[in-house]
Amino acid sequence: MTDYQRILVVSTRADAAEVQRVRARMGSSAVVLTAPTAEGKRIVQGLGREAHPEVLLAPVRFPDVDRGHRLDEVVRRHAVADRFRDVVVVADPATVTLLLRVLAPDQLPESGPVTEVGLPRGSRPVPLVQAALGGGGLAVAALVLGPVLPLWLLPVLAGLVGLVLLVVPGRRHLGEAVLIAAGASVVVGLLVIAGSARFPGAW
Repeated sequence: MTDYQRILVVSTRADAAEVQRVRARMGSSAVVLTAPTAEGKRIVQGLGREAHPEVLLAPVRFPDVDRGHRLDEVVRRHAVADRFRDVVVVADPATVTLLLRVLAPDQLPESGPVTEVGLPRGSRPVPLVQAALGGGGLAVAALVLGPVLPLWLLPVLAGLVGLVLLVVPGRRHLGEAVLIAAGASVVVGLLVIAGSARFPGAW
């Protein structure tokens, strides 16, 4: 399934209220790229994050013919380093316009100083090992609580949580992991029961 990585392109004309709205939308692992200018520093301080200065984002009077492609390359390099984090780019309006023409040629710029761009990416990989280990732990917990709770209760609850997470944006991989853990817990629980005195034909 195709997902999209969010790139927030912020003009140095953004006021304090707009900067605060960007800050509220940023993910916890977001990386901020900025031109090494006083205006860029103001925006970054409002975002409350440490920035990565990029000289290429600084305003120029006479841009080279390939400047747009070089801007695109800088942004994509930081985006590809971790496809599951937001990237915030702070630059002057002329640089922002040039960047958007190359980064998102099919997307119309949003009105205002902030434009959100989505770069296609694959789905976040499911942590299979952690899911399997979690399933084993869930099976042990279900067996320990067997005298108090039905054995099927914890796996069913985990399965329901997994189904809910499947429809939560950005949490699909966690939902898949929880469902795998629930299934693994059922298998482990059945194997333990089959090898115990509870099962008539114990192995």
